[in-house]
Amino acid sequence: MNNLGLVGEKLGHSISPAIHQFIFDYLKINGIYSLLEIDKKDSNNIIEEIEKRDITGFNVTVPYKEKIISQLDTISSEAQKIGAVNTVVLKNGKYEGYNTDYFGIIKMFEGIEVENKICYILGSGGAAKALIVALHDLKAKNIYVVTRDINNKNMIKEKFPYIDMISYSAIEEGDILVNATPVGMYPKIDNTPISENDIKKFKIAVDIIYNPRNTLFLNLAKKHGLTAINGLSMLIQQALKAEEIWQNKELPDNLYDELLKFLKGEN
Repeated sequence: MNNLGLVGEKLGHSISPAIHQFIFDYLKINGIYSLLEIDKKDSNNIIEEIEKRDITGFNVTVPYKEKIISQLDTISSEAQKIGAVNTVVLKNGKYEGYNTDYFGIIKMFEGIEVENKICYILGSGGAAKALIVALHDLKAKNIYVVTRDINNKNMIKEKFPYIDMISYSAIEEGDILVNATPVGMYPKIDNTPISENDIKKFKIAVDIIYNPRNTLFLNLAKKHGLTAINGLSMLIQQALKAEEIWQNKELPDNLYDELLKFLKGEN
């Protein structure tokens, strides 16, 4: 029995159990994927909580992606560079941490020319950090992180010296624009993180939000002829990568398409 789960603070609306149950059923794996809400006061002892439940692998979501690191035995190179872990596996008595968001982002950008492009990331949270590392590894020419979070500014610049931190009023023309904020997410679907005038300064718009699939941000991008990409592929790819880590094997290529159809309600 694969006893897996998702660790976070408030998990009521997570679709992760449905995704992983689909994978179990498709691969004929005997598994269960549970939601494990952990109170902030217990967040220094996440592994203890996990061991009580006999769980051998789990995902981590906000606000514990950074907090979990000091509780693990090892972390992968991409998790180290990003400074966040979202997938943990118990292997040979040791807890190993990975960041599968990174792999989801790399896959999401397949077929898009990132090398030597000017990229803007809206937001400076955990997802933005994974985007920074992925775009840097894909050889982006310039990476601008657009934020209102003054407290976060110096810390991010220190960790990623190759980026520029700017305010929303300083957005200029670029190639790729990525929304890594929750602005536009259901139920506040009438909001967009930046103005239509700023959106049309770019050629490609990416929104890591997957609900709704077409945010106002992406609809405005399409209106001005930009290539528009939503967060569904990143969500699926990071989940598949997590399962590869837990199952210790490569998954069939067609599983991505099957999962995409399932999440779009086409099955």
